[in-house]
Amino acid sequence: MKKWVLSLTLAAGVVGLAACSGNGGDTIAKSKAGNVTKDELYESMKEQIGDQALQQLVIEKVLNKEYKVSDKELDKELKKLKDQLGPQFEMQLTQAGFKDEDAFRDVLRLNLLQQKAATKDIKVTDEEVKEYYEQKEPDIDVNHIIVKDEKTAKEVKKKLDNGEKFADLAKEYSQDQSAQTGGELGTISRDDPQMDEDFKKAAFALKEGEISDPVKTQFGWHIIEVTKKPKKEAYDKVKDEYTQELKVSKLDQDSVTQAMKRELKKAKVEIKDKDLKDAVAPILDAPNPEDTTDDLKSGDNKKDDAPATDKEEK
Repeated sequence: MKKWVLSLTLAAGVVGLAACSGNGGDTIAKSKAGNVTKDELYESMKEQIGDQALQQLVIEKVLNKEYKVSDKELDKELKKLKDQLGPQFEMQLTQAGFKDEDAFRDVLRLNLLQQKAATKDIKVTDEEVKEYYEQKEPDIDVNHIIVKDEKTAKEVKKKLDNGEKFADLAKEYSQDQSAQTGGELGTISRDDPQMDEDFKKAAFALKEGEISDPVKTQFGWHIIEVTKKPKKEAYDKVKDEYTQELKVSKLDQDSVTQAMKRELKKAKVEIKDKDLKDAVAPILDAPNPEDTTDDLKSGDNKKDDAPATDKEEK
């Protein structure tokens, strides 16, 4: 989730800035104190987020010409996020400032375009993909009930063993937001670094439909229910998907920035608005990692060749 949260409020601003262009004299708000025109709104938004908004719009325009993200790819990625967040998906969009799911899809599409550009020259071997496949476990869907102490956890487990419904007990006992939805956590991944290790270990040891004994984690005591545990798909069916996942896992901020720099230079981007002339400068002026390495090596050599000081000679 964190991969896209930072872009959300900016994306809302981009939509607004684009909507304000054209027909600048049109009145968009009236009051006894005076009217607000599209020009005034545009200038205000440009002053506040202009550089960032224009940067995103330019990158999207450039990448759309060179790379394609199909609706099928977008739907698949969106489903992953919905599965991971479960009932919290809508809340996350609202908190991030998105008007609706369509607005979020636009940002998600841009993220996937950036991924494709940044992974263009990354190579992975068949051996790496095969090893990744062997180690990867399918994601599972889980519910949980979390309480503060072991005594309460055992009490809940006893009620479950006696036939009471998991969702009802989650609403009654659970001490986190998932209580509102009967304990639903959505989909979890074995390799999710944000998920507690003790929780994952207990959850992935369960069979589909099985409920755990009380499990202690850093957050409290859990009762875990696995509602869906898919079988591992055939290697040939997931090879392409896993290859891309591996490539993405090799990305860092520098490699993404360098990819955007390459694409912007190739597109010969020029900013005509003098107020926004530096919109893409942070990307175009970003130093190449190779140059930094060369500078460090050069500095080491200079240090070796420098004359010794009196203190060193002694």
